[in-house]
Amino acid sequence: MNLVFLDQETLPPPAQLRRPNFDHQWQSYDDTQPEQVQTRLAEADIVLVNKISLTAEMLATLPRLKMIALAATGCNNVDLEACRQAGITVCNVRDYSKSSVPEHALSLMMALSRNLHAYRSSIVDGRWQQSGQFCYFDYPVRDLHGQTLGLIGYGTIAKDLEKLALALGMKVIVAARKGQVPGEGRVSFEQLLSQADIISLHCPLNEETQHVIAEPEFKLMKDNALLINVGRGGLVDEAALLAALENKLIGGAGFDVVTAEPPAADNPLMQALAYPNFILTPHIAWASQASMQRLADQLIDNIEAFVAGNTQNRVV
Repeated sequence: MNLVFLDQETLPPPAQLRRPNFDHQWQSYDDTQPEQVQTRLAEADIVLVNKISLTAEMLATLPRLKMIALAATGCNNVDLEACRQAGITVCNVRDYSKSSVPEHALSLMMALSRNLHAYRSSIVDGRWQQSGQFCYFDYPVRDLHGQTLGLIGYGTIAKDLEKLALALGMKVIVAARKGQVPGEGRVSFEQLLSQADIISLHCPLNEETQHVIAEPEFKLMKDNALLINVGRGGLVDEAALLAALENKLIGGAGFDVVTAEPPAADNPLMQALAYPNFILTPHIAWASQASMQRLADQLIDNIEAFVAGNTQNRVV
């Protein structure tokens, strides 16, 4: 078996990527440009990939390819229908960051609720000395206890975040899908927007959820509501978020994802960094050392299972 990892730099140390337990040849590249894919995969039986796009046109030139092992949960970068038609198995990794991502989301909530970023910046600017007092109150500080957390999307990560929130004394509500009548244990999408003090996004990115939060949704939120996105960048209309911050339609936002990563300098989220109530982190919610190692181990587990003829984490 010939195995090729197209973008191994997306899985950096300290994660240790063991080699599979069968005879194979291994080739890895830190990164791969679209025009290099065909050449690098010409003799590949299995490709390991995280973010590199594998289009139908590319796959059509790779008749030897048997498996795509995704070093991620999301599959947006692979043409899954083309894989079905070509008989290429696609496997992803799952639940590896079920502790890391909820903790990151909670960290963003805490930092925004207590205005940590704003206070730190003001101290750097000398505000504490100027105040002449033991403390000062330029920015509001609120507890998470007693706040209502609204979850949009209710998979493993959202459920683990719910446990953390309940432990802090928060109330948790879960939205039905946009445009659908809520079932038992859910509230309508619009009801969640109007009731939640903090809204956290945990749904996959697809045609249904593209810009699930845009200008109309911001207008339904409380003017002090916080929006957390550790899911996918395209879930939120970024220009609408910038406008919402500018016009004080919401209380703040914490994002770990952007529609295009890395973002261009003129991306609305980069402009939003001018506001003390906006926090942006570089898609590292998943990247605790423990999570990265779980991802690396599961990636190879999937490949070994495929070669052994077993079904594990198959998307196609």
